[in-house]
Amino acid sequence: MSDLIDPSIPDGLLRAFEEYERAIVENDLEVLDASFARTPDTLRGDHTGLLVGHDAISAFRGIRGGVPARAIERIEYRPLGVDCALLVSVSRYAGGGTGLQSQVWQRDGERWLIVAAHVTPRSPALDRSVWRTVGDPLWQGAWEGPLAGLSVAVKDLFALKGYRIGAGNPTYLDGARAEPSTAPAVSDLLRGGASLRGIARTDEFAYSIAGNNPHYGTPPNGALPGALPGGSTSGPASAVATGQADIALATDTAGSIRVPAAYQGLWGLRTTHGLVPRQGLLPLAQSFDAIGWLARDGQTLQRVAEWCLSYGGSESTENVQGESDADLPWRFVVPEEMLAAAHPTTQDAFEALLQELAALPVRPIVRRTSIGSLADYATPFRTVQAAEAWRNNGDWVRRNPGALGASVAERFRFAASVTVDDETAARAALDVQRARLVGLVQDEVVIAPTVPGPAPARTARGEGIDLVRQATLRMTSPASVAGVPALSVPLLTVASPLGRAPVGVTLLSRAGTDIALVRLARRLASSTIHRTEEP
Repeated sequence: MSDLIDPSIPDGLLRAFEEYERAIVENDLEVLDASFARTPDTLRGDHTGLLVGHDAISAFRGIRGGVPARAIERIEYRPLGVDCALLVSVSRYAGGGTGLQSQVWQRDGERWLIVAAHVTPRSPALDRSVWRTVGDPLWQGAWEGPLAGLSVAVKDLFALKGYRIGAGNPTYLDGARAEPSTAPAVSDLLRGGASLRGIARTDEFAYSIAGNNPHYGTPPNGALPGALPGGSTSGPASAVATGQADIALATDTAGSIRVPAAYQGLWGLRTTHGLVPRQGLLPLAQSFDAIGWLARDGQTLQRVAEWCLSYGGSESTENVQGESDADLPWRFVVPEEMLAAAHPTTQDAFEALLQELAALPVRPIVRRTSIGSLADYATPFRTVQAAEAWRNNGDWVRRNPGALGASVAERFRFAASVTVDDETAARAALDVQRARLVGLVQDEVVIAPTVPGPAPARTARGEGIDLVRQATLRMTSPASVAGVPALSVPLLTVASPLGRAPVGVTLLSRAGTDIALVRLARRLASSTIHRTEEP
């Protein structure tokens, strides 16, 4: 300890602080848990957000790990009342930089316990869990245009001239070559005036929807501290949710835009399959891969969609303004199976949303229908996705044993086992389901929860997280099978062990109506008390 310590600190409080500091450097979870008051009102905040309750703080501690070596060089003490005090300390890290800790301590008998804490860590040069490379900007776009002033986080699957594609795996990155040209989907944004903030992390080969990359770490959830961010667009989504970028350029095969949007309170659009061509994109499964964007609000998402999907000079798509310019009907259909797949708390929140819509002066028509078993979509989808993923990446997986994290490695093991007959049968089954859903959205817009419930805690492991993944894919795969535009809108908030959490509402419409779908969603959002933007 430094000499710059307030000498009036009570001995018992100073000993408690010193023991806590030792535990935090050594990651002694037992002592850390015991240092915080075991109440549902205990607080801990930092740059990623606020944790409320001892259990939420303890769960965060379990996955954070110890802090780098540091020394406390100053402590300021202010008594707040009988048996209550504020300690503000300055720490200096052995690797450079300083941090600030503010703690309210309360005496309980002979022990001092933390009832509230706020940590200001040293400023990192780069959050490697979010970014592979980043600049201010990394690449300047046009100085004028409808997207001027917006910054873009690009998922690490798109070609950028002079850069390598990393696909979320360091071994793949090491063996990749610099790209000779830039993907049109990136160029369109730059031509519109947006600038490239950086290349952001993805789950390995985009073959996951959790967001926990075993090589680079787990990006923060910008809406729910201590929760998974959702994948495979984990880095770009976190960059947008935490304010490090305005737009995420991403892909969605089985929900990789919609899931992180739902988990982090973002707007996320998966465009009509094939509408934005995939040149310069590392594929996972071409039958389902689609390009799209995430943003913090519907107005920004609409600006992006209108520019990229309707302007005459676009390299990435034909002009679709004709189809998208006609407003979609104020008429919704709820697939009963998708609603039933959601958690009870999500169902309740969704039903409350429908009740709000029914009370509007100009209320929409809402009906319910059956789309058949969700397994009839998800099971053949998984088979075809796996077959294509193996054709795209199987040779690399064979040449690099041990290079993949356990979860993605297991998916590729399954992919290697899919036979030609398996794939043929699965494609025939998907044709039936595709026709069913495409027919449903011709004159109505599907509305349902995006995911079963709030983002799981970052501590979730094993069977529990796999069950969440399977349940989520059952809800997201129908849109991927049908190839129609799918938009997740942050309209629901539910309780979770980590606090109040966002859950998205998905809207599906007929192919080519992407811009109109965004407009409809903005009308829907501005019509409810869950308002995310003013009308």
